[in-house]
Amino acid sequence: MYKVAVLPGDGIGPEVMNIAIKVLEKIAQKYSFKFNFEFADVGGIAIDNHGTPLPENTIKVCENADAILFGSVGGPKWENLPPEKQPERGALLPLRKHFNLFANIRPVKVFDALREACSLKDKFFPNGLDIVILRELTGGIYFGQPKSINPEKTEAVDTMRYSKPEIERIGRLAFQAARLRKSKVTSVDKANVLMTSVLWREVITKLREKEFPDVELNHMYVDNAAMQLVRNPGQFDVIVTENMFGDILSDEAAMLTGSLGMLPSASLNESGFGLYEPIGGTAPDIAGQNIANPTAQVLSAALMLRYSFKMEEAAADIENAVAKTLEAGFRTGDIYFSDEGTQKVNTTDFGDKIISFI
Repeated sequence: MYKVAVLPGDGIGPEVMNIAIKVLEKIAQKYSFKFNFEFADVGGIAIDNHGTPLPENTIKVCENADAILFGSVGGPKWENLPPEKQPERGALLPLRKHFNLFANIRPVKVFDALREACSLKDKFFPNGLDIVILRELTGGIYFGQPKSINPEKTEAVDTMRYSKPEIERIGRLAFQAARLRKSKVTSVDKANVLMTSVLWREVITKLREKEFPDVELNHMYVDNAAMQLVRNPGQFDVIVTENMFGDILSDEAAMLTGSLGMLPSASLNESGFGLYEPIGGTAPDIAGQNIANPTAQVLSAALMLRYSFKMEEAAADIENAVAKTLEAGFRTGDIYFSDEGTQKVNTTDFGDKIISFI
């Protein structure tokens, strides 16, 4: 019995979460185990129902679970609230801090059936595209103190701060991941401007020399990395970077897959406890229409099986089912280009096709 805290969130969150739950139930049936799903409010819906984006009960549900399956939060309805009370800052960031989810893992893969949906021409990634971005998640400018805006709203301060242990632990995960892939790590920083990046580069370099001499390491400034991702993405294997740079670069890389609706993520702490969420947002403009792409939420569930429950075969089952669904020509609206042999389907039907291939 695996206990999973399910936080569907706002917008399209509940719709795509429903598909992920059905996929997990099919996997549980196939492999003869059970999930105990406990649902809780988070984000905008939690503000409406409880007056806060992260109620105490939601935290307790997560603390009693083996993993967290997270939807997306936020939307126009709550964007005029004070920043600290908005769904994104008031829910997701505190959850990351509460559970010390320091490592964000974002696989970026172009499925062969979706090469035409990629924003780049085939010639820019002739051998396919399979990148993993490791983003440090609990440090940097998002969490550094002091952080303030003056009463007159004429000046604001954010503090970017990193320590050697914070850099080492995310760097170590990156090198370990690289050993299972092509043994190549690209560390992204801004060491020509930022002192935190000077420390970052020094720590990553010494970590590689001391513990991972067999792994190739190169350093790249973040502005160059952003350019290289759309110029020659095939040069990358494992990318490791700090919080804000990782946030921006992983969203840029997401478009290489054809849609934000294709990318999952895993956020882990040192004990392996994880929060699993799609990279895309709540898409309030299409919420409730049953047309959202559930792939990212489904693949996030696969990552949960892989990292929290060590069920590699079951995780691969889900990923292969997604690939087969795409190969069979089924598309949600965000990845449909009216090519011959493809069929536009809604959220529910796309989910049913995935389940049929498990």
